[in-house]
Amino acid sequence: MNRLILIKYGELTTKKGNRNFFIKTLTKNIEHKLSNFDVKIKKDLSRMCIYFNDCDLKKIIDTIKDIFGIHAYHVAYITNTNIDDIASTVLELLKEKKFKTFKIETKRGDKSFPLSSPEVSKKLGGHILKNIPNINVDVHNPEVLVKVEITATETYIYLDSYKGSGGYPVGTQPRALLMLSGGIDSPVAGYLAMKRGIKLDCVYFKAIPHTSMQAREKVIDLTKKLVKYTDSINLHIVNFTPIQEEIYKTSDPNYVITIMRRMMYRIATKIMENNSYLCLINGESVGQVASQTLTSMNVINNVTNKVVIRPVACLDKIEIMDIARKIDTYETSILPYEDCCTIFVPKHPVINPSLKLSIEYENSFDYDKLIEEAINNMEVIKITNNYNKFDI
Repeated sequence: MNRLILIKYGELTTKKGNRNFFIKTLTKNIEHKLSNFDVKIKKDLSRMCIYFNDCDLKKIIDTIKDIFGIHAYHVAYITNTNIDDIASTVLELLKEKKFKTFKIETKRGDKSFPLSSPEVSKKLGGHILKNIPNINVDVHNPEVLVKVEITATETYIYLDSYKGSGGYPVGTQPRALLMLSGGIDSPVAGYLAMKRGIKLDCVYFKAIPHTSMQAREKVIDLTKKLVKYTDSINLHIVNFTPIQEEIYKTSDPNYVITIMRRMMYRIATKIMENNSYLCLINGESVGQVASQTLTSMNVINNVTNKVVIRPVACLDKIEIMDIARKIDTYETSILPYEDCCTIFVPKHPVINPSLKLSIEYENSFDYDKLIEEAINNMEVIKITNNYNKFDI
């Protein structure tokens, strides 16, 4: 029997006049991800069909399960839109299974089909009962649920439903810049942002020799984990060491993290302006550390006029860790290579910093010049699903 993968859109169907744009973007993303497979894609406003070679099924499913915009998918069997052909296909499928109870659910997309949906279900159920002994219909809690979708040209029959990643296709929103550290929170924030259709690039602040090359490689590995949800990610690597050392020399130790974060926001804002990113994304979670109290976030945020999105702001650490495990970033994030923030954490970082004091400490050195040098000497690595690396 011929098979296809049947994709259901879910949230995309709420888009009304914009639905076609969302479906086209999803199609483009699927075509990109499946470019190494011999597939044919057909779509309309309610479903998408992927025709494939049977030997590629497992690899294709492993790929599409990580594509945002897919609410659910099914491996469906194809037959003619003829009641006798439908009945024989359903019977052939069920003969291969062991069960005591079943139910047929029919959706008749082709209203010219001579039988109504309940009539099709009744006729198919009778055919099954007649040909398979010792089974019964259970409309409430069946062991096997058979779904039949009738269209004008062909009928799809499937038994199993798989949950997709949901959300919106990446690229339905403009590009944003993710502040990616080596920790647990920021990769999760990037994942959640992409789930809302945002196309991501990243910025990482290295502080060699205070941090190691392994810390840098860890962030590259995290980016490679995230790129499976999109087509490519540009990773901007900023040498933060001269700025960090100047802050450490001129600022109250308790204000070091506050000033560092303000400098990072300034640099990120410059990168955004140079690359037309529309918002800044980070992994800040309210109250988790000293720089993430509401007072601290306001003082730090003061240096930028850009939109800042904090996808994990209201999640607790356990919730964030659960998502990190789900997206396979957790084990990489907990590798013992510290980033430039954790390496200089004071014993008693200020949790309610003063904006006035922060500005005074910053004015004690020429940070504009250091920021300009950092951006001019920035390294950019492009990471794709095949991981090609080059400066741009």
